[in-house]
Amino acid sequence: MTAAREIAILKFGGTSLATPEVREIARQRVQESTERGFATVVVCSAMGRPPEPYATDTLISITPNTSKPNANTDMLLACGELISAAAFAELLTQNGSPARALTGAQAGILTDAQFGDAKIVRVAPERVCDLLEKGVIPVIAGFQGMTMAGDITTLGRGGTDLSAIALGHALGAERIDIYTDVSGAMSGDPRRVDGARTIERAQLLEMSELAEHGAKVMHSKAAEFARATQTPYAIRGLESDLGTIVEENVKHHKPVTGVTSAGQLTFVRIIRGDLEDQGSRMELELMMFQRLADAGVSLDQININSAGVFFVVNPDDGATVRALLTDLNMAVRMREHCGKISIVGAGMRGAPGVMYRIVQALSAANVEIIHCTDSNITISIVVPEKDVRTAEQAVHDYFQLDQGESA
Repeated sequence: MTAAREIAILKFGGTSLATPEVREIARQRVQESTERGFATVVVCSAMGRPPEPYATDTLISITPNTSKPNANTDMLLACGELISAAAFAELLTQNGSPARALTGAQAGILTDAQFGDAKIVRVAPERVCDLLEKGVIPVIAGFQGMTMAGDITTLGRGGTDLSAIALGHALGAERIDIYTDVSGAMSGDPRRVDGARTIERAQLLEMSELAEHGAKVMHSKAAEFARATQTPYAIRGLESDLGTIVEENVKHHKPVTGVTSAGQLTFVRIIRGDLEDQGSRMELELMMFQRLADAGVSLDQININSAGVFFVVNPDDGATVRALLTDLNMAVRMREHCGKISIVGAGMRGAPGVMYRIVQALSAANVEIIHCTDSNITISIVVPEKDVRTAEQAVHDYFQLDQGESA
């Protein structure tokens, strides 16, 4: 290990490497890190976005008839990050910072064999440490790893974030900076919410919840890995070098930290038939959930009570749900064209009246509440899809998120 120097992980997303101009800014960020005394490791995404030639979606389009990810498609998709890492390593070297490009496998990222969405089993970064000891900057292709059998795997969409967090955790990095084209995580999506501002500090759990419920600035698997391993990191704008610090011990005096959304959902209500004894009801519900699980139908916001069973599904699964349950002693009611807003904040834990205030904000905006579920720091509400943006703005305004923690 590099005992003499603290380690910094700098991850650059595709938009941060798409042109010579932004690659030069990224190079300067690496130089600044090394000048501050850090042993610096770089993790790269594929360059740009489609239709640019090395973007992941562009590579996917080369084999349009493939129905299921496999060893061949993962090898193809890994090429985008390989090209990016090699080009950026050469840019660093040409400007006086010796660098060496590594595949995810060479960097020691070992995974299971779930092609297209592999899970990291362990990270063995000995080769990364050897390069750091020699004063060479490792530039690692993100989004990929290798099975114990030697097959290349990919980690799923946004997997370069996961590569950076996993490497940072394995190396005991002092800093993990996730560089993107926006200056940190926002209190709401600025494309939909007026007054959305950068969240200066967030808990690991808060960022995991925001990412899970639709915020795009951080990959959900990466945010959850960081939460599970208690690995702090920062999300920074490439040009501003400002952003959000994400760590465990963050205190908020406001109950709500951010609001996010997901659209195009179908709300399902299951009304049981006339079953008087509890055992029969439970047996029926178990059969229902087993059929849905066997069919691969993903359920969200599940609620079971005396009035029935409630959940949401993707619109494409609505017809499947109805077909699977039509012969059971239950009525299936569906409401299409729904969306979900999720209100996240560690400050709501134990705080009374938060739900009342959310209902008050949505009522004042004339937004119908179709369904609601909550955890200790997240309240998720199903609303008509046409009203998602109105609902986000109403909650954002009510809790004065445009004014930050000082308000």
